[in-house]
Amino acid sequence: MSTKEKVLEEVQVETKESNLHEIILYNDDYNTFDHVINTLIAVCEHTPEQAEQCSLLVHYKGKCAVKTGTYKDLEPRCSKLLSADLSAEII
Repeated sequence: MSTKEKVLEEVQVETKESNLHEIILYNDDYNTFDHVINTLIAVCEHTPEQAEQCSLLVHYKGKCAVKTGTYKDLEPRCSKLLSADLSAEII
């Protein structure tokens, strides 16, 4: 592989990775663990274990990335989280 091909490949990888975004879920003082867990399972397709771990991270750390993907995939998911009264944003 020539140097030019390698540089092009690296640029393509960086471009592909930069198209990915994350939904960040934030802690609040009113949603129950069960509500957060059930919502993550329904909206983000988490396993029960993933959803529980994310809910604990949100509780103790204040926030957690709960889903990574393209903006087009994440936008409706984030809207559903917000509709379920959770605090979330896409970054």
